[in-house]
Amino acid sequence: MEQNNKLLIIPLGGLGEIGKNMTVFQYGEDIVILDAGLAFPEDEMLGIDLVIPDITYLLDNRDKVRAVVLTHGHEDHIGSLSYLLKEINVPVYGTRLALGLAEERLKENRVSGYQLMPVRPGDQITLGAFQIGFIQGSHSIPDACGLYFKTPVGTVVHTGDFKIDQTPVDGKLIDIHKFAELGNQGVLVLMSDSTNAERPGYTGSEREVAMALEEEFKDAKGRVIMATFASNVSRIQQAVHSACKYRRKVVVLGRSMVNVVNIAMELGYLEMPEGMLIEAEEMKRYRDEQILILTTGSQGEPMSGLSRMATNNHRSVSISPGDTVLIAATPIPGNETSVSKTIDNLLRLGAQVVYERISGIHVSGHASREELKLMLNLVRPKFFIPVHGEYRMQKQHSKIAEGLGVPRENIFVGENGDIFEFTKDTGRVAGKVKVGKVFVDGLGVGDVGNIVIRDRQQLSKEGILIVVVTLDKQKGVLLSGPDLVSRGFVYVRDSGELMNEAQNRVKVALERCESGKITDWSSIKLQIREVLGKYLNEKTGRRPMILPIIIEV
Repeated sequence: MEQNNKLLIIPLGGLGEIGKNMTVFQYGEDIVILDAGLAFPEDEMLGIDLVIPDITYLLDNRDKVRAVVLTHGHEDHIGSLSYLLKEINVPVYGTRLALGLAEERLKENRVSGYQLMPVRPGDQITLGAFQIGFIQGSHSIPDACGLYFKTPVGTVVHTGDFKIDQTPVDGKLIDIHKFAELGNQGVLVLMSDSTNAERPGYTGSEREVAMALEEEFKDAKGRVIMATFASNVSRIQQAVHSACKYRRKVVVLGRSMVNVVNIAMELGYLEMPEGMLIEAEEMKRYRDEQILILTTGSQGEPMSGLSRMATNNHRSVSISPGDTVLIAATPIPGNETSVSKTIDNLLRLGAQVVYERISGIHVSGHASREELKLMLNLVRPKFFIPVHGEYRMQKQHSKIAEGLGVPRENIFVGENGDIFEFTKDTGRVAGKVKVGKVFVDGLGVGDVGNIVIRDRQQLSKEGILIVVVTLDKQKGVLLSGPDLVSRGFVYVRDSGELMNEAQNRVKVALERCESGKITDWSSIKLQIREVLGKYLNEKTGRRPMILPIIIEV
């Protein structure tokens, strides 16, 4: 691939999906990686804990990688950093909170020898052929940044996750002046957050949430239990302000919530008055109306704090009438059912539940259409790549850009793995690199692939039938069995006739193998699978996994 005097931008994740954000910027012999995120598994990814990007391209070019730069500290932007740094140990640049949250993950995953380089919004660093600047952004976590990459062929601006909040909780306004200044100097490529490209108007300010939360705190007669994303530090700060005003102590539950609160307090991103934070065991010393509980579980995750409370299965908290539960998050697509179930269970236990549809206790952290237009008008790029969103969101964002005068041929609605190649005057898709989903299951990374997932799906839907036969080693004659063991297929005691006939069919197949002098195991197993599979499908309409086990004596 000829790359002299050409800038390559290669998304390894984050296009056509929410999460798993990782983008390669390459010029000549220099590569900088923007973000290293993860995605959470979809329902059909049975047993999978996390999904991370395939970094084959980076491993093939490891000697060119200069550093990782982070936009902010959300899991979908820092969650795969541990797996990346185990393979390619390079410095990581980011704001103090992003690095603090990343370091917690690195320690958990026993990564050592890492180099974390703190920067502030407004700083500029040089990495190989790139001059990279950090621009103050506005999102649902403090110190989120946009970035610019000054390269020999021109400037690339990446908004990061952003919205234009005129009244942010921490008082730090998005630096729209810097975006405008870059626009005036000339921008080759803009890469902009597409999450809310389908949503008209403007995204609400975090300040509106503060007012809605205060109303709920004022009216609450018993405990207030608030579930939100652990990393939504702005929302946690608002809850702490309201708790302070109405003289409530704060209890933090859930490992990720405890970690984020501790790190944010330590680094000065979360203000908590002295003596306000108490341990779960201390709750009984206070009346219900003196307690605020912060917990995880805004997405109805089965093992999270709120879900356990909703099923009366939490070791510290039992829901009682008089409790007010605030769910300060929107369900991620795919999680709606589990969130609804959690809400129903909480209501059955007598709690008052307040959630986004019936209140203003959540606003998005992403820009809606009018803000996306403003960003495009400020930056006025020659080329445009909508990023961070599912395909339909990218498509809507591309229409917005076209409506503002970006020529259609200069807009690239791309996919993960596309090589976007730019010179001073031209831009094109110049090919594709290997990308995909790498599954993390327990301590295994990438050892569970699509075939294993398919087997798990079959097992979960149809069950398994194990066939055990004992054969004479010399003669290949059946000595005992076949014994059938069913798991998740049929209940053996109620299916005597089916199982007897299945045994007979296996015996006939084995006799056929014996008379045909077939002695190798794989052929015998294939015969058993074929005969049984056909019979069971005819009788039950199901296709269990059939696992023949041959014992030779």
